[in-house]
Amino acid sequence: MTETGTRAPAWRVGTLAVHAGFEPDAETGSVSPPIYQTSTFAQDGVGAPRGGWEYARTGNPTRARLERAIAELEGAARAFAYGSGSAATAMVGQLVLPGEEIVIADDVYGGTFRFFERVLAPTGVATRYVDLSRDPEGALGEVCTDRTRMVWVETPSNPLLKLVDIAATARTLASRTGARGERPLLVVDNTFATPLSQRPIRLGADIVVHSATKYLAGHSDVVSGAAVTSREDLAARLGFLQNAVGAVPGPLDCFLVLRGLRTLALRVDRHASNALRVARALAERPDVAEVRYPGLAEGPHAHPQAALAAAQMRYPGGMISFAPAARGGRSAEERARRFAEATAIFALAESLGGVESLVELPAAMTHAAAAGSALEVPAALVRLSVGIEDPDDLVEDVVRALDEA
Repeated sequence: MTETGTRAPAWRVGTLAVHAGFEPDAETGSVSPPIYQTSTFAQDGVGAPRGGWEYARTGNPTRARLERAIAELEGAARAFAYGSGSAATAMVGQLVLPGEEIVIADDVYGGTFRFFERVLAPTGVATRYVDLSRDPEGALGEVCTDRTRMVWVETPSNPLLKLVDIAATARTLASRTGARGERPLLVVDNTFATPLSQRPIRLGADIVVHSATKYLAGHSDVVSGAAVTSREDLAARLGFLQNAVGAVPGPLDCFLVLRGLRTLALRVDRHASNALRVARALAERPDVAEVRYPGLAEGPHAHPQAALAAAQMRYPGGMISFAPAARGGRSAEERARRFAEATAIFALAESLGGVESLVELPAAMTHAAAAGSALEVPAALVRLSVGIEDPDDLVEDVVRALDEA
């Protein structure tokens, strides 16, 4: 398939966010990419597709632009777009065969946990969960075996906002021999950080996954996912799976994610500055028992890995988790529920990373699948996705809702 455009590796990531995949249309000069809303393409002869385009599941020019853009943002060779973040997870999970195992950081999105435990595990793929946030070298030394095919981490993690030292994890795995006599693959879910904040491929990761629904698209109007790699062997397999399984996004979905990328640098900066304001306001409250935010470096609620956040991430992110304290005869869980139902700007909804602020209780919503497991989320934990609204209004909304809770 023909792809147009010239890579500009010297450009900084903020410039790439605006221009990657957005070269003017060769035929018309349109500065907005065409939406090729088609399921198939006319061929010039039998077995001679024009420009390599033959069937939209196999490839679509709008999707190719998006894949090229995400690859350039991540500093990687190839990217593959899927119909959702969960589809991206499933495709990467297909790289692990029955009899092999995945080592997983002990805090991940509930849908990821559900896929590993209820889809992969019944096929004979073993799953092992371990805390990689403190000492990845020691932890991996204890759990990696000659069956380990993959190590999967989220950093920051969902919803506890743990961090994993990507470079240290990659160095540790470089000296390990796992399944098939090979080094275990390192997969990093970069959804919370985005490539504007950290680029795991450059830190030693083999594959990066995204729920592009979240920060990449940024407007809560599309569901999409992506997997990124610079390894030719993995790219070949992921490309095959993308076509064979067919969990691909439509061209309009690809266009919407592309459109979102153009403001990603502005949004990530605003999300982070707003989140720091809200986190500091929460940390000052005596009726808040715990605040988790990688940008809090001082005080009783300082993040234990704030130094790693400063070293590994350009921005500490737009996500905050906190737990209210019991007060006035109400338990912490009661107050968490009342808070989530009392906010005016923060909409009570699942998902994250959109321009609007959202609030949810993971234990009852996004992470309900982990109930009763070692990854069960505390019932009183509140997760905030801090949007790009005026920070004073956001702080006032949080303070008022806590007063009422």
